Amino acid sequence: MTAEATASPRTPAATPCPTAAAPNALAAALALPAPGVAAVIALLDEGATIPFIARYRKEATGSLDEVQVAAVRDALEKARELDKRRAAVLASLEERGLLTPQLAGAVAGASTLTALEDVYLPYRPKRVTRAEKARKRGLAPLAEALRAAKPMADARALAAAHVTPHATDPELAVPDVEAALAGARDILAENFAESAPLRGALRELFARRAALRAKAVPGKEAEGATYADWFGHEERAAAMPSHRLLAMLRGEREGFLSVTVRPEDADALDALRRRANIAGNGPAPRPETAAGQVDAALADAWKRLLAPSLENELRTALRERAEAQAIGVFATNLRELIMAPPLGGRRVLALDPGWRTGAKLVCLDGQGALLHHEVIHPLTGDAGAERAARTLRDCCAKYAIEVVAVGNGTAGRETEAFARGAGLPAGVDVVLVNETGASVYSASEAARREFPDHDLTVRGAVSIGRRLMDPLAELVKIDPRSLGVGQYQHDVDQAALRRALDEVVASCVNAVGVDANTASPELLAHVSGIGPVLARNIVAHRAENGPFRARRDLLKVPRLGPKAFEQAAGFLRVHGDNPLDASAVHPERYALVSRMAADLGCAVADLLRRAELRDRIRPESYISGEVGLPTLADILAELARPGRDPRPAFTLFRFAEGVHSPDDLEPGMVLPGIVTNVTAFGAFVDIGVHRDGLVHVSQLSDRFVRDPGEVVAPGRTVRVRVLEVDRARGRVSLAMKGVEQ
Repeated sequence: MTAEATASPRTPAATPCPTAAAPNALAAALALPAPGVAAVIALLDEGATIPFIARYRKEATGSLDEVQVAAVRDALEKARELDKRRAAVLASLEERGLLTPQLAGAVAGASTLTALEDVYLPYRPKRVTRAEKARKRGLAPLAEALRAAKPMADARALAAAHVTPHATDPELAVPDVEAALAGARDILAENFAESAPLRGALRELFARRAALRAKAVPGKEAEGATYADWFGHEERAAAMPSHRLLAMLRGEREGFLSVTVRPEDADALDALRRRANIAGNGPAPRPETAAGQVDAALADAWKRLLAPSLENELRTALRERAEAQAIGVFATNLRELIMAPPLGGRRVLALDPGWRTGAKLVCLDGQGALLHHEVIHPLTGDAGAERAARTLRDCCAKYAIEVVAVGNGTAGRETEAFARGAGLPAGVDVVLVNETGASVYSASEAARREFPDHDLTVRGAVSIGRRLMDPLAELVKIDPRSLGVGQYQHDVDQAALRRALDEVVASCVNAVGVDANTASPELLAHVSGIGPVLARNIVAHRAENGPFRARRDLLKVPRLGPKAFEQAAGFLRVHGDNPLDASAVHPERYALVSRMAADLGCAVADLLRRAELRDRIRPESYISGEVGLPTLADILAELARPGRDPRPAFTLFRFAEGVHSPDDLEPGMVLPGIVTNVTAFGAFVDIGVHRDGLVHVSQLSDRFVRDPGEVVAPGRTVRVRVLEVDRARGRVSLAMKGVEQ
């Protein structure tokens, strides 16, 4: 233990410990304006949500967007955790009489958890170590003497004075010179391992030079053939892509790979010797000298204490970085998927295809309500196909169907081809719909609650039809992890993944807005300030009392108080007497809009209808202490397009005719496709053959692509060229490079 640890009882630090959560500190770390950061912190502490802060408190935050507000929130949480740990460390040191002004200053100056733990390490209560046993045997002075002696001093001579073979307590005896030197080396090794400067130097070396090495666990080569690409693999850890690291860690977790992450021993020892002022890069000092004993202690510190500790630390950091990247990829993909263009309120006939069991058919009205369901058998022979086509035509006529939606699972392309040739009425389009997750929804509590009298097949077909009409409203009912757009999603921190995905869903829901009179409880639950309980209360209230006529009627919902109303109102749409209720204008600004209308001598409804009236509004005339130009610009935009949907317009897509399976593919073919998933190593594209093809990142564009998300996103339509078809392994390699998009 260092000299500070044995100092006389402390004098408390003269100045209070600075907090890492101070707005100025966070603002500097995030390169954001301090007033805006302070405002975000205050609003978060009041219970405001990220969408509400970003949309309706722009004057306070300096127009920080959702990403920046979330960054402040995340940094604030980490800073408060640091402050909490700092307080615990100070309390522990003070309780044990170890807190000196110098140590208090070091604790206060630690800007990260790692730095704080380095400061605390020599003083942390721990089990009895080899070094502690040596100290009890009175060998600390010998350790200090070896460290202070001239390099060529005789180590045995220094140790002789510390030999005590006949101590009263046998455990305190030092039988000979070798035992004395061994104990002194243990003390030196622990001191080296607990030295913050040495740990910092090694940590830097790990960050720059550590290599990740993977090899097969002996005897598991055949069983772990999935990981054969990593047998004997070596790569600089700092440059390793996230997907590769997660793959190796999965192989290690499953018992097929052995993985180490550390620099070369020689590099680490040289760095330690230089930092500890022991000659490095030359011949090792002789063991009988004081320098030789210190060097041996340093080597022991590296091998036994520092290397395992810092390797675990680096592995944790690498894993967290890889998981954060994987979660980021998933979140980006999810946003693209649920913000896909909606078909809108058109009447849909949906087919959930099948071979032997037939296709489940459902008819939905423009609001997605189930009108009819039955089973048809279009793929079991001519007679079945003829009956199925007649049924399809009859349903289209009876229920005024406008679009036929076909699930893209088993028999999807064949059922799509059947529907196109069934003689449907003119103007009825056929669309192939990604049905991933429909089966998950059909077995969910939400589906059972919505369709208690129907089986899973009916619920699944309804989900297919509804996700064409409004992907956002339907996909929020499904666990995002079941939507097939992740990368190593089961290998990452599930709590962090769930939080990130929930925030993406909430961001999308609030960006689009929600009709309070038609939204499902699952959709309402993602509205700012609502949550599952209030969502169910809203649905129950409108079922009992009829549709809401105004936003203010939401205050009649049980447990929906003023705070929840403030957070939610701007994102809920109510089509009633006040036209502003169907817009994103917050009720707290209704009086301002009324004043604008009064100044022009017209009604509020006239402002929404007539552009020439809006053009006469001078926003600078309405600036006040609470309302500035950012909010006024948002209000004027809403008056021009009240309740506008930010999602792109729906366009029809068709796969290539005659291409239904991998057997229909030949290298060189150029085909249309839909991106289904984007990962760090490329993109998967559905070209209509029941198996997605991979466009490797190197084949995404004629230019260099670092991040596939720069070029593609789930749901986007692309044109690809077939590179290779591996029918044995069921793999299709595609390219976008050199293909006109």
